[in-house]
Amino acid sequence: MDVVAGRVWADERRPIRHLDPMLLAVTAALVVIGMFAIYSATSQTLRADGLDPFSRVNKQAVTAVLGLVILLVMVTFDYRFLKVYAGFIYGATLVGLVLLRIPGLAGSESGTSNFIDIPGVTLLQITPSEFAKVGLIVILAAMLSELRSPVPTLPDLVRVIGVAGVTMLLVFINVEIGTTIALAAITVGILVVAGTRTRHLVALAVGGTVLIALAFQMNVIKEYQVERLLTVFDSGSVSEDARYNLEQSVIAVGSGGMLGRGYLQGSQTNLDYVPEQHTDFIFTVIGEEFGFLGSALVLALFALMLWRAIRIASLSKDAFGTYLATGVASMFAIQIFVNVGMVVGIMPITGIPLPFLSYGGTAMLVNFLAIGILLNVHMRRFK
Repeated sequence: MDVVAGRVWADERRPIRHLDPMLLAVTAALVVIGMFAIYSATSQTLRADGLDPFSRVNKQAVTAVLGLVILLVMVTFDYRFLKVYAGFIYGATLVGLVLLRIPGLAGSESGTSNFIDIPGVTLLQITPSEFAKVGLIVILAAMLSELRSPVPTLPDLVRVIGVAGVTMLLVFINVEIGTTIALAAITVGILVVAGTRTRHLVALAVGGTVLIALAFQMNVIKEYQVERLLTVFDSGSVSEDARYNLEQSVIAVGSGGMLGRGYLQGSQTNLDYVPEQHTDFIFTVIGEEFGFLGSALVLALFALMLWRAIRIASLSKDAFGTYLATGVASMFAIQIFVNVGMVVGIMPITGIPLPFLSYGGTAMLVNFLAIGILLNVHMRRFK
């Protein structure tokens, strides 16, 4: 009897028995919705150019399959191995960011050098800043989980900010303000859960504000980026070109009403009025064609994903797992908030993709990797 009971107990503790099916279902639903939205946003233009209207959807599907493979690999080993190799992971992400500064190696999108273009292999355009998010989560989780004091001391905080600051600086000089915001949110989220004192958090906020002010004064931020910021706070002072994205986005979302115009029936979408609609502005497709109810459903799926991430963080067996899950939750939360916010006109346009919906290879792979980390922590909460 004891042998049978022991075997049952051992089986119950097997990681695969503690997979989070709800998190997987939400992820799958968002990926499918994203593919439908990408087709709607791109098919008319591709067809008019004599190209396959499914070409971008097909690429997104291939990327999703690769992402699923990454997720499966991620859940096969104990997440605590990441702690052992945290320094190497962090170092590799820094190398990738440095490579962007090498002339001839970096490609560009919208005027910024943000991906490594492998000659002759168009499918392998790697965006190091996306992987930098995960690299930062892993190194901060490893550092804070090894603290001897119950809360981070000032020297601990200095070390954490130093590590995070290097990553943010390398991303910022590549003109990726959106990713810099995501990295800052990841850092703050993990520090809050680690129990950082309020006065230290306030000092960080003041320091960040000063640095932002200096960036404006020293003209580090490009003129077009300043105009994007002003479109929210003082739209009358910026050029018509700077306002165009925001105006068309708001029109698209507003025209959807309660139930939407119907799939493939959105005029703003079909006439290609919203620039970069299949990437940063993919949520406009949801708003225009599926209306308020469709948008609310998508946001509910994101809320469910964040809830599962927070729950996993709270159930983790150790501090390292808690900080990993917290970092992933912070990463998703800031991207969702900023992306949807800029689409409806309450946040500046910063170029942050919407997780699992926006078209983009590296971002999709990193999102699947992040879900794999969450599943890994959840599966091994009893071991």
